[in-house]
Amino acid sequence: MSTIIIGAGPAGLAIAGQLAHRKLPFTVLEASDYIGFAWRNHYDRLHLHTVKEHSALPHFPYPSNYPTYVPRLQVVEYLERYAEQFNIRPHYNQKVIGLQRIANGQWQVQTETDTFTGEQVVVATGYNRIPNIPELPGQRDFRGIIWHSCEYRNGAPFRDENVLVVGMGNTGAELALDLLDYGAKPFISVRRAINIIRRDLFGRPAQPTAIFLSKFPTWFYDFVAGLSQKISVGDVSAYGLGKPAHPPSYDTRRGVIPVIDIGTLDQIKAGKITVVPGIERVNAKTVTFTDGRELPFDAIILATGYRPGLTSFLDSTLAAQILNDRGYPKQLWFSNPPLKGLYFLGYTTPITGVIYNLTIDSDQIATHIAQNNSVMA
Repeated sequence: MSTIIIGAGPAGLAIAGQLAHRKLPFTVLEASDYIGFAWRNHYDRLHLHTVKEHSALPHFPYPSNYPTYVPRLQVVEYLERYAEQFNIRPHYNQKVIGLQRIANGQWQVQTETDTFTGEQVVVATGYNRIPNIPELPGQRDFRGIIWHSCEYRNGAPFRDENVLVVGMGNTGAELALDLLDYGAKPFISVRRAINIIRRDLFGRPAQPTAIFLSKFPTWFYDFVAGLSQKISVGDVSAYGLGKPAHPPSYDTRRGVIPVIDIGTLDQIKAGKITVVPGIERVNAKTVTFTDGRELPFDAIILATGYRPGLTSFLDSTLAAQILNDRGYPKQLWFSNPPLKGLYFLGYTTPITGVIYNLTIDSDQIATHIAQNNSVMA
């Protein structure tokens, strides 16, 4: 019985590649017209923050001529090559609207136009699928542009303008840097202490070190991560970035992703990017902050993240069993019989790298499917 894979981004392709490698049948459903839809639509300057050697999908390395940190369009090209390598041919324009266990113990996946049935289903729709768009106090009075980061491509429209980036995750930090490169005057609104990791430490990528340290007990990992951060980043509370209570490795285990810095911090220290506190109120042409300051802005970019949006096709009973309070799956799969054959891939963000972890998790899922699949190819 074929495994149904929902999503043809990196996670969906990773599990499809693992199953193809094991000669197990699968069907991939993709809501859009393309493989890697999200990567095609990110902002222009986006690169992987992890090294190519640890960012490839299973059983297929990046081409040797790709740079260490692969740019967005080359990631898309690689995903297309990966699909060709493993003969992955998704059913496109198949937006899933329902998922349920049916009487014979199989899973039924309902899209807007069709119904698919399989012994197993791997949900791989992505950690960041639905833009999280908060309503800022008073934002309807604002006369400038308010965009979510998903609408941002580059800083060209904002030259010589004051632009407020709301939120300093990895996207917010990089968009502020991009705005600066295009001649805008960027500000970042930060409400909490920010855990920052330099992408490169002492001229070497930080990711391989994180992978090495992940093999040690968590207390040792946290100690070394904290010490490394103290040396390479230092105390940034004077710049409005607060002082994290825990090292980045500790926070990552609890779903708080650190900022992988590629130059934003140095520009903050140089005074070219200004950090401001949380927003009290948005006015017609200005923003009032929680410290009482009121500053003029031409545009606001909401770098407020995304949500997985799994409740759009999981009914309330399933969702209650599977999802944590943040809306993410609690495990790769579940042992209780009513959930047998249901898997989730790509919903963790380890400090060792999201795509690096996809290879590990997809191998576990594919092995479990092979051991429990009643019909082998």
